[in-house]
Amino acid sequence: MNWKSFFLGAAVGMASGYLTKEILSQNTKVTPEKVLGMVKKQFRQHGPISGSWIHMTAEPYVKNQLTYDVYKGGISRNHQGINQQFEFIADAKTGTLIEVNPFSNEQSV
Repeated sequence: MNWKSFFLGAAVGMASGYLTKEILSQNTKVTPEKVLGMVKKQFRQHGPISGSWIHMTAEPYVKNQLTYDVYKGGISRNHQGINQQFEFIADAKTGTLIEVNPFSNEQSV
């Protein structure tokens, strides 16, 4: 066996493995359970959580003329005796929070 052929084959194998890894990582999403866990971890830094939920399917979301696949969910916490509720939107590919809004039961007339 020729050493030149061996190293050429090894280099091609490593390059194709790297490209395959990159292609697969671009198409994978973080599980909704993991996203909810990351969001809860962030909220726990500001107090205990009393409840949480997340939609299990990703959906398209447009913000600043960019389209994301996102998970939507909510968090409840008790802060100084007041129940606070928040809705969140997280990127389905990375789990990064895109938006957090306080939830209000009040409806405008």
